[in-house]
Amino acid sequence: MISSIILAGGQSRRLGVNKALVPVGGVPLIERELAVLRLLSADLHLIANDSEPYRHLGLPITADAWPDAGSLGGLYTGLRIARHPHVLAVGCDMPFLSLPLLRYMAGLAADYDVIIPRTGKLIEPLHAIYSRACLAPMEDLLRRGGRRIIAFFPHVRVRYVEQAEIEIYDPERRSFFNINTPEDLATAERLLSPS
Repeated sequence: MISSIILAGGQSRRLGVNKALVPVGGVPLIERELAVLRLLSADLHLIANDSEPYRHLGLPITADAWPDAGSLGGLYTGLRIARHPHVLAVGCDMPFLSLPLLRYMAGLAADYDVIIPRTGKLIEPLHAIYSRACLAPMEDLLRRGGRRIIAFFPHVRVRYVEQAEIEIYDPERRSFFNINTPEDLATAERLLSPS
């Protein structure tokens, strides 16, 4: 049993439009994500400070409980409102979520507080699972003005999902591709086009 949250609080400055609603392969980005997440979780939430653009999705929409705290504030908010003790958190700009990889990660969650992919030195905090045990260290970090998600990791049980594991379920590691610029959008369209 896992809840899922989509963080849609960013400004989309580099793309110039609300990236969550940008069509990719003819389908708005956020709806592509929801098609995958609905197969994983019945408890879905959107974290967004402006709910109006998303009302048509029929999801619970919650504003950040900790305004101006970036992704950490959105993640904290999602953990507080989720029905289940573990929460999958994704950004609103990931068109290639892999259901098999997400299911694998969810299967690891019972014994850890954070399940997070790592490829080389890169980690993916907005494609990760967090438990409610993270709330207290997150809040402590936020009260001290911290904003980096990984800064509270020393205080919880973290399980890194390593590249070899990831590639079993997502050989090209497209799960972590996100859209921030017009060039990223063009790349996503190209990846979706039949060759």
